[in-house]
Amino acid sequence: MSTPVTAPAPARPSRLPLAVRDSSTMLRRNLLHARRYPSLTLNLLLTPVMLLLLFVYIFGDVMSAGIGDGGADRSAYIAYLVPGLLLMTIGSTTIGTAVSVSMDMSEGIIARFRTMAIHRGSVLVGHVVGSVIQSVMSVLLVGAVGVAIGFRSTDATAPEWLAAFGLLVLFTVALTWIAVGMGLVSPNAEAASNNALPLIFLPLISSTFVPVDAMPGWFQPIAEYQPFTPAVETLRGLLLGTEIGHNGWLALAWCLVLTGLGYFWSKSVFDRDPK
Repeated sequence: MSTPVTAPAPARPSRLPLAVRDSSTMLRRNLLHARRYPSLTLNLLLTPVMLLLLFVYIFGDVMSAGIGDGGADRSAYIAYLVPGLLLMTIGSTTIGTAVSVSMDMSEGIIARFRTMAIHRGSVLVGHVVGSVIQSVMSVLLVGAVGVAIGFRSTDATAPEWLAAFGLLVLFTVALTWIAVGMGLVSPNAEAASNNALPLIFLPLISSTFVPVDAMPGWFQPIAEYQPFTPAVETLRGLLLGTEIGHNGWLALAWCLVLTGLGYFWSKSVFDRDPK
């Protein structure tokens, strides 16, 4: 008797294409959600724009007296202020990510996704990539407002512009993963918004508006070594030609540390079995 021939088992599909496909689907979902509910993004975006206009046209003459040797004019203060406001825009926009993630958790969407045959990490990846895209668009809009009111970067070379853009993207990814973790541990959208307030508060106590040297002596180490100040000073150095010093390495280190912390924190909370 001949031995029956069994058909070979079908090859299991690779996990990477499935992860990319499901992450792309989740990205489209988040972008559509942002398009249908633009009020949250607009409210968060208006904060840095209003601060830019306020500090330039209302406080500009007074604040510019503390820049350099005290003889700077309003245009010099615009050049000083815009790089910090670009980073503050990132912190403001990522608050929407924390709120969006928290809403998915509290409304049961995440629980439904857990029961579906999709890549487990695609939900978080969709939120992160969508937030990065929105943050970059917000930065471009605030930068356009800055150019409209007088910001110029005539000395920056093409590699310096690319480095500045890369720093903004890295900082966006870092803050976005932190915001995702905040959204996952928040019981509702209001709590997520409150938990993410440090992302707006920290730029206020950095060198965004005034130099660290102009702050009280006991407070200067806090302002100098928090995440925003090294990133702001590095961005100023790339766009305006000021001294970067050790701030470039500090900014890169903060981006890597915050990205790793936010990723493992978010993954740990998300992979936890729901109660």
